[in-house]
Amino acid sequence: MKRLGVPYAPRIPTAALLLAFPALASPGVAATDLRLAGVFGEHMVLQQQASAPLWGWAEPGAAVRVTPGWSAASTSTIAGTDGAWRVTLTTPAAGGPHRLVIESGERIELDDVLIGEVWLCSGQSNMEQSVADVRPGYIGVRDSEAELAAAGHPRIRLFNVTNAISATPRADCEGTWAACSAESLASFSAVGYFFGRELHTELDVPIGLIGANWGGTVAESWTSRATVEALGDFASALADVDRLAEADGEGSPALVGRRAAWWAELERKDAGGGDAGWHTAGFRPEGWRTMELPGAWEGAGLEGFDGLVWFRRAVELPDTWAGEPLMLELGPIDDMDTTWFNGECVGGVQTGGQWRTPRRYEIPAGLARAGRNELCVRVYDWGGGGGIWGAPDQLQLGAPRVETSPPISLAGEWFFRVGVAQSELTPWPSAPSLHANLPTALFNGMIAPLVPVALRGAIWYQGESNLPRAWQYRTLFPAMIGDWRAHWGRGDFPFYFVQIAPFAYGGDRGAAAELREAQFLTLSTANTGMAVTLDVGNPDDIHPRNKQDVGRRLALWALARTYGQESLVCSGPLYRSMALRGARVHLSFEHVGGGLRARAGELTHFAMAGTDRVFHPARAVIEGDEVVVTSARVARPVAVRYAWGAADEPNLFNTEGLPASSFRTDVWPGVTVP
Repeated sequence: MKRLGVPYAPRIPTAALLLAFPALASPGVAATDLRLAGVFGEHMVLQQQASAPLWGWAEPGAAVRVTPGWSAASTSTIAGTDGAWRVTLTTPAAGGPHRLVIESGERIELDDVLIGEVWLCSGQSNMEQSVADVRPGYIGVRDSEAELAAAGHPRIRLFNVTNAISATPRADCEGTWAACSAESLASFSAVGYFFGRELHTELDVPIGLIGANWGGTVAESWTSRATVEALGDFASALADVDRLAEADGEGSPALVGRRAAWWAELERKDAGGGDAGWHTAGFRPEGWRTMELPGAWEGAGLEGFDGLVWFRRAVELPDTWAGEPLMLELGPIDDMDTTWFNGECVGGVQTGGQWRTPRRYEIPAGLARAGRNELCVRVYDWGGGGGIWGAPDQLQLGAPRVETSPPISLAGEWFFRVGVAQSELTPWPSAPSLHANLPTALFNGMIAPLVPVALRGAIWYQGESNLPRAWQYRTLFPAMIGDWRAHWGRGDFPFYFVQIAPFAYGGDRGAAAELREAQFLTLSTANTGMAVTLDVGNPDDIHPRNKQDVGRRLALWALARTYGQESLVCSGPLYRSMALRGARVHLSFEHVGGGLRARAGELTHFAMAGTDRVFHPARAVIEGDEVVVTSARVARPVAVRYAWGAADEPNLFNTEGLPASSFRTDVWPGVTVP
């Protein structure tokens, strides 16, 4: 029997590990043994009362049987010639935990499977921004320490799709399901969590959140080939993708071979490899310097260094841990690692782009002993920050079966020594020019492997990277939504998104407002909703820390439109129409709720123009459910704009405390029209 959830199998010889890991960068190769797709595992949530696909790989032509714990009946299928198999399970109402058994000669048991509501949380950095300060570029959300302290929600389950790019659709992804805790939540999407927490509180059912996000990325990268082609704007970029797929793209035999040769070169030049045996049990790091971990090594004695660094430390274990299986947690490592415990390799990450992925390795039973034990971690970084850099509580060693013993912290002083500098190595072989902002790259790498997992819907926070092409976003964004829905084949599933927050983009002449307008217009797409953030942004920080209100506002849409709480006001005022009455413009709105109101004084950020199309500041007052706008400088108005500046923080709300979206009444050509 085998269980899923441990990143890599222990007790792999070092040489075999280094040569094997590059091949693991391309999941989806036909399997010769039984395995599940990466999105399935212990502690997962399956969508309730749904036809839920479950798939994986087995010996080609082998029979596969799946027995769900909520039913006495099994479901069977035959693996195809490529080893792929899929069954569809009819899930019950929310509940659990259940056990799921998959058999095909071998047997996989998945324990602690819950049935509930499953949502995909995707987008760029404001969706990726984590609850805690554990990632470069993010400083944690508002009240992050208190949020983590209150994060014990065992029926909320989190799954982070490991960042991956690909020139062609991948069959599988990497990631691990975990119950929501301070540890698992620290590096998870804050917006996703606050959304899921609100649903969990209101619905009292298990919530499964799948995070698939990547900072600084464009919408076309999250869209599939057929849809991008149909848009007609990306022919040149798609040609680049084709060349990469045919030549030396991620997972190609040529690239795999070059990476194997690179690891062999590293082994030859590494001062700690071979007969030096820096990883072996009993080795004493005499003459090594010390470093406080976790922390980037640039600030701890290795300023400006890129290359390979060895870390060692001893840990004293109690008698009760001797012979027990242990769980080693190292937090995120920038960029790659190989890890040994008492001289035995217990895991590692040997592919690029995993610098944000927390390392979690199982130490097999029999390897741990009472008293002194030795840890060794070899870290390779090829540029930028390097090291074991997460939060202190992510660096620990635990004995899951010894209930009376808490985990042992590994934060503190470690010995370290340089193995080889990057200047002595050839560059890490990366797929030429393949990057996260090529059209289809993230759909192929991170969305395609999830299709067709049963979802209730998706939430999305992205748009900043498409700012210069806001006009194009009017068609691109709705097309991406339709693209996902077509691939899943589950109809117009709910898709709720966030309108970008105020930020002082340098030199902005209206692109930010036009991007918000493109998002506003996307509300005409069926079964969508938009969370407005004009009051919770930060003009000086593109990653504002108040993600609680963002998640709550997305949840309001879901509760009102997806879960039947129709009386719930789910949005702030959204512009509907205007009426000209002499020098006065009367504006009407949808989602007025209990009424319009101005927060903190008179209404702000209104502007008015006449036929000359020159906008002047305007006075706006609330009259019933309308806003009436006038300007002493515009005798014959024809257009009004509201909050049209990139960093505007206006104050029109409804009485439920939800802000109005920015808008304009004119259709004059914008600054991003091609």
